[in-house]
Amino acid sequence: MINLFYGEPDSDRWLAFDRYPRRLLRRLVRGKPRVGGQKRFFLNLCAGLDALEMGYRVNDYGHARAHPESLACIIGKPCVLDGFPWKNPILFGPAVYSHPVAAPNLLERLNIRRVLVPCDWMRRMCEPAWGAKVGTWAAGIDTELWKPAPGAEKTTDILLYDKIRWERERYERELLERVRAELRQQSRSFSEIRYGGYEEDTFHRVLGECRAMIFLCEHETQGFAYQQALACDVPILAWDRGGFWQDPEFYPHEVEFGPVTSVPYWDGRCGAKFRDASEFATRFEAFWQGVQTGSFQPRDYIRENLGLEARARAYAELSEECLK
Repeated sequence: MINLFYGEPDSDRWLAFDRYPRRLLRRLVRGKPRVGGQKRFFLNLCAGLDALEMGYRVNDYGHARAHPESLACIIGKPCVLDGFPWKNPILFGPAVYSHPVAAPNLLERLNIRRVLVPCDWMRRMCEPAWGAKVGTWAAGIDTELWKPAPGAEKTTDILLYDKIRWERERYERELLERVRAELRQQSRSFSEIRYGGYEEDTFHRVLGECRAMIFLCEHETQGFAYQQALACDVPILAWDRGGFWQDPEFYPHEVEFGPVTSVPYWDGRCGAKFRDASEFATRFEAFWQGVQTGSFQPRDYIRENLGLEARARAYAELSEECLK
């Protein structure tokens, strides 16, 4: 039986216990909360364990207190570490701290057996602080949910997925506008979607309408959205700028680490990449030819490398290793 723990930070702001009415008010005003990337780790792991018919508990703190020898599998977030007096050995991640400098005494403070991060470049970034205790685990993608819609009519050439997070004004001007201009120049129809501003149902629908996707993001540790697109058999042309990790909370004053990538799970079946706006036109031309000739098989890549059940089984095996 796997003991899973997950929670979102939700503290009082002005008065004691005011987080509860604020939570209700947010729900009334904004509707059902969107599922963020870190919660998606938890939900997809549970779905994979369900498919495997593997038993697990969720947030059973009473069991953890009564059985301090049992492994606590804390998917995240870091607030879960601080909200309970842990005596248990812990498998922590992949929804961990952005960087080890945010928790310099983590391994001394708690009985952390292993820290999981979503991809190899993040593992390399964390190894100087966490050493051999840091490992890689990516969540699976539900390929029964994210799949080509049977009989769907492809009415749009390109879905332009905008996840530009930092130096927004600069990259709107230097990259996004130039991508739009090139698509118009080549008479390619396109629609746009921006990270954080849509429901998953909407994303699923527009993926069914588009022949390909352009993915604009500085870097990803997992990248659920682009992997969901690949699972729907939508090939991607990805902006993969490389270089340093860009999180302004840490870079460049505290951390300079590179290279990073926007597509940490990828091979040639998925599509193509470009480094900057100057490369876009030539790379797009070759990519579009591949789309038209059916040269890419992105869904095959996801099914072989990020299947829901296979990734849940890998997590279960990691949890067993933590108790050896």
